[in-house]
Amino acid sequence: MPRFVARSTQGPFDLDAYRGEWLILFSHPADFTPVCTSEVLALARAAPRFEALGCRLAGLSVDSLYSHLAWIRLMRDTTGVAINFPIIEDPTMEIARGFGMVGAGAHDSATVRMTYFIDPDGVLQALNSYPLTVGRSIPEMLRLLTALQGVGEGAGLAPADWQPGDALWPVPAETAEAALASAGPAAWFYAPQDKGR
Repeated sequence: MPRFVARSTQGPFDLDAYRGEWLILFSHPADFTPVCTSEVLALARAAPRFEALGCRLAGLSVDSLYSHLAWIRLMRDTTGVAINFPIIEDPTMEIARGFGMVGAGAHDSATVRMTYFIDPDGVLQALNSYPLTVGRSIPEMLRLLTALQGVGEGAGLAPADWQPGDALWPVPAETAEAALASAGPAAWFYAPQDKGR
């Protein structure tokens, strides 16, 4: 992950300071816009759920720190929801370009809706991108984070439609001997479980 230090609504933000814990770094196109406001408010409301999973949140856009401060104050004053995670300023777009949040030849300064799931070692584990017109799903972010934490270091696999609390699938056999010793012809690579879905 590109290292950086920048100003944020919570003071100086140093990406390296988040080593040892999960971090979700997300970009938003612009302050004072409908979808971005809905996302930041939803993330603020869900922040305790992320914290319970050992994960911190940080937002970033190319708006200035003063724009961010005015925006979070307006959100607090109109909704009663405090934004207690940092929102990072990037008016030069240097960070956004380094993370691929804006194209090298972009004609405007809006960042795309990117979400980076960074593990405690500072390694990117997942990356999601959304269009300007569609907001992120907080339940999906929580599901993905929980899955990433559960499957770490070969502990298992999270199949399609996996939900927190579901069993992980075993890691498939990696040798012919183990594959031939499995319970059935497909058991070494496919372990369906009836969940009524």
